[in-house]
Amino acid sequence: MELGLYTFADVSPEPGPGAIGPHERLRNLIEEIELADQVGLDVFGLGEHHRPDYAASAPVVALAAAAERTKRIRLTSAVTVLSSDDPVRVFQQFATLDLLSGGRAEIMAGRGSFIESFPLFGYNLEDYDELFAEKLDLLLAIRDQVEVTWQGKLRAPINGRGVYPRPFQEKLPIWIAIGGTPQSAARAGVLGLPLALAIIGGEPARFAPLFEVYREAARRAGTDPASLATSINVHGFIAETTEQAADDFYGPQAEVMNRIGRERGWGPTSRAHFDHARGPNGALFVGSPEQVAEKIVAQHKIFNNDRFLLQMAIGTMPHAKIMKAIELYGTKVAPIVRKETAKAAQAVAAPLV
Repeated sequence: MELGLYTFADVSPEPGPGAIGPHERLRNLIEEIELADQVGLDVFGLGEHHRPDYAASAPVVALAAAAERTKRIRLTSAVTVLSSDDPVRVFQQFATLDLLSGGRAEIMAGRGSFIESFPLFGYNLEDYDELFAEKLDLLLAIRDQVEVTWQGKLRAPINGRGVYPRPFQEKLPIWIAIGGTPQSAARAGVLGLPLALAIIGGEPARFAPLFEVYREAARRAGTDPASLATSINVHGFIAETTEQAADDFYGPQAEVMNRIGRERGWGPTSRAHFDHARGPNGALFVGSPEQVAEKIVAQHKIFNNDRFLLQMAIGTMPHAKIMKAIELYGTKVAPIVRKETAKAAQAVAAPLV
């Protein structure tokens, strides 16, 4: 199983003492990706947002900077808001990243958890679903053929035009990211695309049927589900002790969740709610290296996922603590998880005597 990180490059929404601005955050971000590569993590994802509390409105630019400071870690968006972007430019940008990185780029395409990009780039929210379906169709056409002829309803047609440069990889990986709708899971399965499921609340086990919907849709469309990769993307934090991890993570994470909650009408979170969510059946992966590794392995038994991505840099977490958490993730958590999942895979593959 691949292990990695993702972030939205959070910044302080208001200036003031101790505020972290976009310049500082982006410089820190490159150091975090470089360290993740050095300690042997497999993937780093950067999300796209167009809000004052995030610095990552152009993830591929930051990932390109990281490509020059890393050697093996895969670099992906998390996510590209495809509905409000142009598939031609998305492909060109990630093909360029792929060339710079020697074949380590991926696209994680989704509809996004915020809507700011739609009015910003002149799109109608009434076309929310149709925009994504149509642009995904075009993006796949561009990936699969050099010269493209394509026609849709919401974008001008392309008649026999080439899209360049072509990526370093023969086929640029395109993942579909979803937040919990069965229809989105089924669409990814029908298209035969890898699926990333974001789980930020509730009991993760309740989301497992979405992977079954996904694999069954793939099977019905003629694709072997065993050939399709899956990921779960979650929130969490790692420190030397469980108590330290919880104390370090609660404040920044609660501030972000309450800020977003006020916009969306959610009730406020609390330390009691947080502590429950980091329990064995909750959605937060917060604790010591051994505790987090144990929970990752337990969730793998439920989901049989091929990838696990952890969002630790939520809110304005101190850079030094993020760096320490990344070190622990790569040097202590990852070896335990890889050993246990390898043992489980060998047990499944072993012939019956």
